[in-house]
Amino acid sequence: MNQIIDAIEKEQHKGEVTQFSVGDSVRVHTRVVEGDKERVQIFAGIVIGRKGRGLNETFTVRRISYGEGVERVFPLHSPRIAKVEVEQKGRARRARLNYLRTRKGKEATAVRE
Repeated sequence: MNQIIDAIEKEQHKGEVTQFSVGDSVRVHTRVVEGDKERVQIFAGIVIGRKGRGLNETFTVRRISYGEGVERVFPLHSPRIAKVEVEQKGRARRARLNYLRTRKGKEATAVRE
């Protein structure tokens, strides 16, 4: 049974995944289907966490939009994700940056470079 699961996972696994870590500012290009058209929508923000392993790996991106914090969780190996661009490397000393949720203004996006 495990051989069948491994074969399916290997088929859906993305080979060329951009290397990024928690604290980096990224631009996630997602494919959005509207009717019969498909377009690419960009979600830019700071990676505040990564979770999972293998095909089930996800990452959370947070940004401030009109003074309100917006978070999205993306599956890393999803076919809906066109690409992930790293705008700026950040240096985080922990695995999850949940403390950014309580911050406001410019300090909500401040992660060491």
